[in-house]
Amino acid sequence: MNGIIKSFSLADGREISIETGKLAKQADGSVVVKMGDTMLLATVVAAKEAKENVDFMPLSVEYREKYAATGRFPGGFFKREARPSDYEVLISRLVDRALRPLFPDDFHAEVQVIVTLISADKNILPDALACLAASSALAVSDIPFHGPISEVRIGRVNGQFVINPTLAVMAESDIDLMVAASLDNIMMVEGEMKEISEDDMVEALRVAHEAIKGQCRAQTELAGMVEKSKTKRTYCHEVNDPEFKEKLKAATYEKVYEMAKTGIASKQERKKILDAICEDFMATLTDDEKEEKSAMISRYFHDVEKEAIRNATLDNRRRLDGRLPDEIRPIWSEVDYLPAAHGSAIFTRGETQSLTTVTLGTKLDAQVIDGAVIEETINFILHYNFPSFATGEVKPIRSTGRREIGHGNLAMRALKNMIPQGPENLYTIRVVSDILESNGSSSMATVCAGTMALMDAGVKIIKPVSGIAMGLITDNKRYVVLSDILGDEDHLGDMDFKVCGTRDGITACQMDIKVDGLPYEILKEALQQARRGRLHILGEMEKTISVPRADYKPFVPRITQIKVPKEFIGAIIGPGGKVIQEMQRETGTTIVIEEVGDFGIVDIVADNLEARDKVIEKIKRIASVPEVGEIYKGKVKNIQSFGAFIEILPNQDGLLHISEIDWKRLDKVEDALKVGDEVEVKLIEVDPKTGKLKLSRRALLPKPEGYIERSSEHRSDNRREGDRDRGGDRDRNRGGDRHGQGR
Repeated sequence: MNGIIKSFSLADGREISIETGKLAKQADGSVVVKMGDTMLLATVVAAKEAKENVDFMPLSVEYREKYAATGRFPGGFFKREARPSDYEVLISRLVDRALRPLFPDDFHAEVQVIVTLISADKNILPDALACLAASSALAVSDIPFHGPISEVRIGRVNGQFVINPTLAVMAESDIDLMVAASLDNIMMVEGEMKEISEDDMVEALRVAHEAIKGQCRAQTELAGMVEKSKTKRTYCHEVNDPEFKEKLKAATYEKVYEMAKTGIASKQERKKILDAICEDFMATLTDDEKEEKSAMISRYFHDVEKEAIRNATLDNRRRLDGRLPDEIRPIWSEVDYLPAAHGSAIFTRGETQSLTTVTLGTKLDAQVIDGAVIEETINFILHYNFPSFATGEVKPIRSTGRREIGHGNLAMRALKNMIPQGPENLYTIRVVSDILESNGSSSMATVCAGTMALMDAGVKIIKPVSGIAMGLITDNKRYVVLSDILGDEDHLGDMDFKVCGTRDGITACQMDIKVDGLPYEILKEALQQARRGRLHILGEMEKTISVPRADYKPFVPRITQIKVPKEFIGAIIGPGGKVIQEMQRETGTTIVIEEVGDFGIVDIVADNLEARDKVIEKIKRIASVPEVGEIYKGKVKNIQSFGAFIEILPNQDGLLHISEIDWKRLDKVEDALKVGDEVEVKLIEVDPKTGKLKLSRRALLPKPEGYIERSSEHRSDNRREGDRDRGGDRDRNRGGDRHGQGR
């Protein structure tokens, strides 16, 4: 069957097509978005009715990648796609955050959006197309939705902005920013940068929004070609009583407004007051009214709370906890709190607290990402944990949640470009933030605590990084930008804009906007106010620790890196790993070898210098090329009538002729040496044709007084005699070649 297709082009001429009516037709809406060889199937289904007493938007967004899309098998025992990877979770969150605000406030039917990668060009990142696919599926359905929207990735190479750059182009970019927007408004922003300015940030948003507008128009045109989408379904998911709503507002609004105007720092104290206000109102109702209106009471009181607190903030330019709009909550911090951790820090800002640890490991501890599209090894890992006690709640402990994955990823992106690479940092680093208290900005507390814990661990970070969450309250006539927002200000406000950076620029950001038509001037003001707050927080952090420790803590294993020609990698490892395993067993070290270009990079992880030096000496011996004139300490491996074979380097023997053992004449080699003896010898010759090594011990001994050199004829006779001895057994396969070459 032929579907309905709408195509459009990006500024550089690359084409994107949206097709509907061909696949998954029993879904309420389905499309296939195609760019190059990358194809995404997006479907959306909504329940016909809302569940009883549901007063929120039950939206679920799932992004999944099929390994067949890139011609690969999934890893693991079962060889099938299983639980979503962190990458899939992060893309799901990006799409969810962009879509959720655009459903009608009173629409509470369960909606499920599934975006599946079904074909993949490994140089085209599918995450930049996922939101376009999801919105297009909604656009061609009959589900109520105030869209369309779309999403693009914006990069910048050599000062030029690029929309949806390829993977190769992204490697050169100093911006990696995902922007979601409707035709009129930016909805969501998330990404990382290499210390860009606030003006550059605003310009990147402008360029991204212009590109998104074209994608939104394409969806509108596609929806116009689909009959089903022209009439959206009717629904009634809320029962309302306007008179009762006014009664509740009249009884509670002024009390909530007064509480908000007073300024109470404690979240728990504010909650007690709000609960008491609601309970006082409920006490005026009959039992029948309480039962009949219970769902309305919760919804209407929330509306009153939101309106009163917002108005109090706009009227008085004072906040719930009494602060001025740009005022930062009190900060205290401490490092080296955990004596056994490689690095640790506590960062507390108001009622938000992070206890963060740093653990330093080897390349063996690096995380291997084996996704359908993304395959990489990561040596900087950041995990964020949010237990229920942080907000005084009782909840079961389950697997890591999507919010925890998302907040950890933001903090990781804020810090990762400040982690040195190469010889300055040979470790795999794991940062873990455990949130012990939360009242807003816990991900930003993680950035601050992470910076301090890294410095406490002795990691030579390039520059310290801090983070701040900005908020906004506006009634479209007045507005106030809020620094370091509380949890309530996030929930009741119009914007949550997290900005991370150094003193010199922005390193990461995340923004969710809940209001239409936010001017760029307000965004610019918010960024400048965020910069001032960021610098203040950095100053507070520096009172505790301002530079990384000069050295790692005594119990941190030291890593020494050496480089050897790659042809020696096999010899260092040995047959079946015998050589490297024996070195590790003898010295108690860990040895990791990686082939990079023409060299083997050897990491030696040791708890003490003596063990490290032994390994270095052994590896250097294995990787050495014998040089004429060098002195070696070797072991006697085999004795023949004409001389001894000495192992001067691992698996490299040379012949110590009987005439080169001593200045005096020897009748038998055994008169001076026996198998297993260690002896110092000098390499006097390498046969240019055969590469065989000729050694001398005599050259290292003092010449006896009155010594008379034998005639050259005598020495020649002696050599011929040795040659005859060797010639009688040239096919011997044990103990080394009699002609002098090692085994």
